[in-house]
Amino acid sequence: MSGPLAIWHTEHIYFRRLLELLQNELDSFHRGERPNYELMLDIVAYLREYSDQYHHPREDVAFARLAQRCPDLKLDLARLTQEHRVIARAGETLRQHLEAILGGSVIPRAEVEVAAATYLVYYGNHIAKEDELVLERAEKSLTPEDWQAVKAAVTPRPDPIFGEHPEERYKALRREIAAAMH
Repeated sequence: MSGPLAIWHTEHIYFRRLLELLQNELDSFHRGERPNYELMLDIVAYLREYSDQYHHPREDVAFARLAQRCPDLKLDLARLTQEHRVIARAGETLRQHLEAILGGSVIPRAEVEVAAATYLVYYGNHIAKEDELVLERAEKSLTPEDWQAVKAAVTPRPDPIFGEHPEERYKALRREIAAAMH
């Protein structure tokens, strides 16, 4: 894998790490412990702001191009595009719950668990399906012009966590990620 496909795959690795951290916090919540709500909110905020606004729009262009070149993938690619909307909605619901909790509101435990579980399951399965069905076919089938269209889908933006200069808001999350890897 090289070029845009390598970036796509690397971003999936990053997103999986974040989902694992989110799952760990949800596990604490499920055990009746107080999870790190700030960390949970940072994870969801990043995935909503970076992934939903930068990563997924590029994928949507790649999926559309790939559907033209590989008609046998058309239905799977349409489902993956639809999942982008489901993931965004589930992430927004979870973000609202976390912001409310941090603002002092009492949210029923079941609502938080359902929102988090929905987000984690959809997102994790989505990434796995893309890795399984799409990446190899995209590498073989998409042309340099297709990849240029993917790149042009959104204005380039440095990754606020995994980039060279993490945003201040995400420095604590970046430290958590580094600690979890050791």
